[in-house]
Amino acid sequence: MSGLSRLWKREWPLHLMLLPAIGLVLIFSYVPMAGIIMAFQKYVPNKGLFGSPFIGLKNFQLLMEYPDIGRIFFNTVYIAVMKIVAGLFVPITVAILLNELRREWIKRTFQTLVYLPHFMSWVLLSGILVDVLSPSSGVLNQLLGVFGIKPIFFLGDNAWFPYAMVISDVWKEFGFGTIVYLAALTGINPSLYEAAEIDGAGRFKQTLHVTLPGMMPIIVLMLTLNIGNVLNAGFEQIFNLYSPPVYESADIIDTFVYRMGVQQAQFGFATAVGLLKSIVSFIFISLSYIMAYRLANYRIF
Repeated sequence: MSGLSRLWKREWPLHLMLLPAIGLVLIFSYVPMAGIIMAFQKYVPNKGLFGSPFIGLKNFQLLMEYPDIGRIFFNTVYIAVMKIVAGLFVPITVAILLNELRREWIKRTFQTLVYLPHFMSWVLLSGILVDVLSPSSGVLNQLLGVFGIKPIFFLGDNAWFPYAMVISDVWKEFGFGTIVYLAALTGINPSLYEAAEIDGAGRFKQTLHVTLPGMMPIIVLMLTLNIGNVLNAGFEQIFNLYSPPVYESADIIDTFVYRMGVQQAQFGFATAVGLLKSIVSFIFISLSYIMAYRLANYRIF
């Protein structure tokens, strides 16, 4: 029996286990891609994909001429970039602070508490945030009132809404991100800290010259991989929290596609917007993996 035959005989159960997952990916990820045709059609639901008239690139032309499309792309990139930056800085800081704790039960308790919001859906959290940030009865505004600060309509003011989205997203996800950096901290050689301490370095100096350099490969890796999400500002979060008064600062590509396609039934136009976003996102993801390989020696194949 050849080596290939023995390998197949040994691993065929593993390939068999993959079949359900492959089937799900084909059904829910690849088959729906046939709907891309709608981007080049004036789609009529009762005529279907093959009966609707073909209009070429007219939907993309309408997209470029849409008066608010520049603002929508800006909002998407602006919110996404702030989330990426804050989503790196906060978990790194918390991981370093947790690593300094010497009592394991305090460390594990705190880590569990900050990890829990990750498992809560934005449908649930949006209700909580609406109550907490309410200008009339919200806990935060009542606290600000103690210091003589007038109530702020965080979810109804264009100046505050993007920052409310970034802070609430970081609060929800930083516990999950902390796990990655805590794992990176465990890989740092303890003898480096001992050598730094002998040289007279305090905890702060050890953090600057040992901890952060030891974490740098994973920091660079996470940063480069997150570049692929620069057009994903968080549909579920914004959809559950925004309203017409804050469309100017809150409307992103995904919410725009939802309104055009689902609410206004402009299926072809919405598909064109989604396709353009997918193409740009694919370019960014490809660049991020190239950068991850060159800067952090990370590769998936």
